[in-house]
Amino acid sequence: MKAMIYTRYGSPDVLRLKELDKPAIEDNEVLIKVHARTVSSGDARMRQGSRKSLPMWPISKIAIGFTKPKKNILGMDLAGEIVSIGSKVTRFNIGDQVYGFSGKGTYVEYISIAEDGAIGIMPSNMSYEEAAAVPFGAVSALYFLRKGNIKSGQKVLIYGASGSVGTFAVQLGKVFGAEVTGVCSTGNVEMVRSLGADKVIDYTTEDFTHQSDKYDIIFDTVGKTKFSHCNRSLKQNGFYVLAVIHYPQIFQMIRTSIVGDKKVVSGIAPGNTEDLVFLKKLIEEEKLVSVIDRCYPLEQITEAHEYVDKGRKKGNVVIT
Repeated sequence: MKAMIYTRYGSPDVLRLKELDKPAIEDNEVLIKVHARTVSSGDARMRQGSRKSLPMWPISKIAIGFTKPKKNILGMDLAGEIVSIGSKVTRFNIGDQVYGFSGKGTYVEYISIAEDGAIGIMPSNMSYEEAAAVPFGAVSALYFLRKGNIKSGQKVLIYGASGSVGTFAVQLGKVFGAEVTGVCSTGNVEMVRSLGADKVIDYTTEDFTHQSDKYDIIFDTVGKTKFSHCNRSLKQNGFYVLAVIHYPQIFQMIRTSIVGDKKVVSGIAPGNTEDLVFLKKLIEEEKLVSVIDRCYPLEQITEAHEYVDKGRKKGNVVIT
């Protein structure tokens, strides 16, 4: 099978195509032909492997490999078709269209996953490309909004509303009954508004912290804001939620968990089947859509990474 691997950190040029053996499966595993996966910002940061790109450096660098990558295949999410099942598998059948996560790396043509792993049946109204965007973007958005204790009637601000996590966070905010404000650049204002945002702020011309509005949740999906700057825009008992966390914010998390009426929260979104089932229902009820910026074939994954490195993608970049 084809696989895109990297053996050193650096620019997108470190990625190269290689032929690997198709994985064998255990009795409790399924073999999936991967039809689509995304190039996430997390993939790009891991590929770069630098102090600048990785949050929580050097702990994160030690985790992924200090001098070279411990794992040679990137990719977190997938959508594909089950082509073989182990003798003890009861949850899936050959031919099932599935989506989910894998820690093995999904820049491959075939992947083996345990049937009790983080995979589920794809939404019936989505293509493989659309479904591949859900596990990373939507599951992360769902996790972090829940960390902020989202409730109906609240005012929620999504900073980075045009990215993979942000586009789903805007829609999920509306699903939960919140009044949603999205923050993005000029070229993405109309797209974010089309996803249901009640208000959209262009950060190139306005600073939301200089406005009178106060929010129950400020969710920074891209790690570009500071609590000290956003504090004035949080309501009493509000939550400042971070998808990307750095050392100063860890101390703020600890401090605000002990004292103060405003909380700084973060975490690592776990991939689980329950969330995939929950999101599948919302998608089939047409309450969530995937935003796809561009699609590339696996052989052009270098170009896909170059595009993601620019930091201007709308929603998701998908590898077919």
